[in-house]
Amino acid sequence: MTTPRVPALSVLFDLDGTLVDSEPNYYEAGRRLLARHGVGDFSWEDHTRFIGIGTRETLTVLRAEYGIEAPVDELLAAKNALYLELAGTSTTAFPEMRALVERLHAAGVPMAVASGSSRAAIAAALAVTGLDTYLPVFVSAEEVERGKPEPDVFVEAARRLGVAPSSCVVLEDAAPGVRAARAAGMRCVAIPDAEAAPDDAVFAGADLLFPGGQAEFTAAAVLGWLA
Repeated sequence: MTTPRVPALSVLFDLDGTLVDSEPNYYEAGRRLLARHGVGDFSWEDHTRFIGIGTRETLTVLRAEYGIEAPVDELLAAKNALYLELAGTSTTAFPEMRALVERLHAAGVPMAVASGSSRAAIAAALAVTGLDTYLPVFVSAEEVERGKPEPDVFVEAARRLGVAPSSCVVLEDAAPGVRAARAAGMRCVAIPDAEAAPDDAVFAGADLLFPGGQAEFTAAAVLGWLA
């Protein structure tokens, strides 16, 4: 397949729900963690409120809501450990996203991952899917002062690539990530999560929108838009 010519740009990927289908693992890790602290009714619907939000921010809210006495740092370490048990074996990459990453790599486009997950979780997901070959640069929300919807993680990813934020295109599945990309002064391709409302004003403001999410997304469409 011929690799298209693309303009001078860099591409930043959100990880969970964008590059890889890891959300079920995050839910299960969260459910197990909360069960340890006496919360036995944490549902998928409860979990979906936090899709696209950093793990620390999520646990801060859940700790307050459920009156959990353990400190956030302890909860964070426990959830990361639970997630890593799952991530190393059951994470899968979305096929069209893999195709996009491979073709951008072949075209020499600088790429990075900017995620609300921990560095260990990002590394595990990239390794088990084989995407680490193409995406050696990644930034976790734990490495910046503020997580999404603040722009810090995307700005840091651009810095590590040695490029200007204005040259970056972000791929995101969640509204907080789209807001973060906008706040960073970057263009954004939105692939709304199945639990999100695709007509949300945040998604409507994206530069390129796939209202049907991953079911509609194609690498060819993004490459054509970039060209």
